[in-house]
Amino acid sequence: MKKLMSIFIMGTTFFAATAQNNADNPLLKPWTGPYGGVPAFNEYKVSDFKPAIEFAIQEKLNEVDAIANNPKAPTFDNTIVALELSGKTITRISTVYGIYRSNLSTPEFNAIDREMSPKFSAFTDKINQNKKLFARIETLYNAKESKKLTSEQQRLIWLYYTNLVRQGAKLNDEDKAKVSKINQELATLFTRFSQNLLAEEHNQYLALKTESDFDGLPQEVKNAAIAEAKDRKLDVMGCIANTRSSIEPFLTFSTRRDLREKAFDIFVKRGDNGNANDNNSTLVTILELRTQKAKLLGYPTFANWSLSNKMAKDPQKTLDLMMSVWEPAVEKVHQDVAEMQKIVDAEGGKFKIQPWDYRYYAEKVRKAKYDLDQNEVKPYLQLENLREGMFWVAGELFNLSFKQITNVPVYHPDVRVWEVSNKVTGKVVGLWYFDPYARTGKRSGAWMNAYRDQQKLGGDVLTIVSNNCNFIKGTANEPVLISWTDATTLFHEFGHALHGLCSNVTYPSLAGTSVARDYVEFPSQLLEHWLSTPEVLNKFALHYKTNQPLPQSLVERIKKAANFNEGFSTVETISSSLIDMKLHLTTTPIDPHKFEKETLDALHMPSEIVMRHRIPQFGHIFSSDGYAAGYYSYLWADVINADAWEAFTEGKGPYDKAVAKRLYDNVFSVGNTIDQEKAYENFRGRAPKSDALMRARDFPIVTKKK
Repeated sequence: MKKLMSIFIMGTTFFAATAQNNADNPLLKPWTGPYGGVPAFNEYKVSDFKPAIEFAIQEKLNEVDAIANNPKAPTFDNTIVALELSGKTITRISTVYGIYRSNLSTPEFNAIDREMSPKFSAFTDKINQNKKLFARIETLYNAKESKKLTSEQQRLIWLYYTNLVRQGAKLNDEDKAKVSKINQELATLFTRFSQNLLAEEHNQYLALKTESDFDGLPQEVKNAAIAEAKDRKLDVMGCIANTRSSIEPFLTFSTRRDLREKAFDIFVKRGDNGNANDNNSTLVTILELRTQKAKLLGYPTFANWSLSNKMAKDPQKTLDLMMSVWEPAVEKVHQDVAEMQKIVDAEGGKFKIQPWDYRYYAEKVRKAKYDLDQNEVKPYLQLENLREGMFWVAGELFNLSFKQITNVPVYHPDVRVWEVSNKVTGKVVGLWYFDPYARTGKRSGAWMNAYRDQQKLGGDVLTIVSNNCNFIKGTANEPVLISWTDATTLFHEFGHALHGLCSNVTYPSLAGTSVARDYVEFPSQLLEHWLSTPEVLNKFALHYKTNQPLPQSLVERIKKAANFNEGFSTVETISSSLIDMKLHLTTTPIDPHKFEKETLDALHMPSEIVMRHRIPQFGHIFSSDGYAAGYYSYLWADVINADAWEAFTEGKGPYDKAVAKRLYDNVFSVGNTIDQEKAYENFRGRAPKSDALMRARDFPIVTKKK
């Protein structure tokens, strides 16, 4: 006992000395300032991360040990609430760390990220595998007295217990050690995969060397290409960056088929070039480790483990759903390609439509069939106006109002911040950070982050959320014009932000978007619908020169073309989803190229389309476990979304106050305080029906033969 006490005292002394050494580290200081404190982005340095993380990890472990070793019998307050209140320092640091990783990546930061990723994993495992802690939580989970707690408290106990069991809390010590070792190896590989992909996107580009290389490009795309070349200090006229936001407009409008092929080639081969950034061996190892981990945890495949805390539960359910949509989507693609091929033939082109031709000729079909040209719509889609449109929708649906503020620090000059309030009560509910533009060191795509979760422990804690996009800035002093697809993405990500801002729960672990992965995309997909409502188009889709709204004739043409190219987007996404699920149902080593080809051949993948994310660049499933065996979630959630939208159309329309209130009360405000299936049934009055999706996409409803 004396020896143990001596070690404890030595450890405490060491921790205190470390705290003293880190006293001036800004990352270790609580957030201060207005709104209950905000990140001090003006004070942080990359060199601060490592010592801050190491200190905060130990602080959290000490707090967890104190909870686990509490001599008093476990209660909800001394165990669950204590856990909810622990680790505030590491939570803050992890948030800032994640912001740097996604938005401010540099060689200096990447080196720290490679070192710290496995340490984060080992830290998490120490908590998940703490025997005494699990024993206390298991006692509460099984205690009859827990039935007297509120439903939210019971849900929180259930969440802690099931998460720990799922992470191996019931394994023997030997298997726990194996799982922890695998997790650390995976963390290292995830970081490598992400950094390789980022390098491919930033190091490769398509140079535009002559005036003819710009043929067919809209002026804003030309301006962006010229600006990109200048930013990179290239001795060429223009440059198309190897990111989706730059490549897709080029593929859509460039008349230079040879350059379209080059642009397409660099994009689809990211992570698959046999160079230092090749991801193939990395992803194979990730898959093998995931299989080992799943089996240690008692599951036949990683897919079974991954779905154990999702709505779908069973991988076969997801495959059945995907295949029910796949066949009509493929048929729709064949019909669309036939129309494209007619244009190619009529123009004297002696070639079969290829993937680098698809977007270009789809636009020609859109114009011919619906008299709708994206370039005709784009002048009305000003980024800042649409942002105001989103705010207006949030006000109409959820009584939220937004006021821009400048009294909080930001991590880049592009970032702006808004205070969000309830416009009826005047109460501030949170902050919304907006980082809209692409830049070097920022990962591609669009996403939402929660810097701080809403909660009510110890008083109302305001949430802080962000939306991050990769729109092309273009020429200074000109409004940023975006495509209809980009505008849809803008509303989608704002839906995630609203899910966080509307949160009204007690415990942070249950707040906002902390729901099942195949449910979390539902609120965001639902919000996309409001972009095309006449109220938004008439008020906020204003021509950047004349300030006139979209003409009604153009609105009608947009409506008629609403489902145009739906076959393409569905096949593109579901092919990635099917590959993802099949990869994680496989328990033997794979050859990525062979697996991809054979799987797509068996699905009769249209040759004119490639997966939205080919395997070597599939960051959703190989940069973390987040969407691994979970990319189907977009389709699963879209079934719910389509059904939910019909609740509005069956009522008084998109701005039906009664339906919006039910949506707020049962979906946007409740977080994970209730089982998501039950939450949806409370909103809709029944479970979702999948035929709503088929109607939404204008696909034929497939009925099973008896």
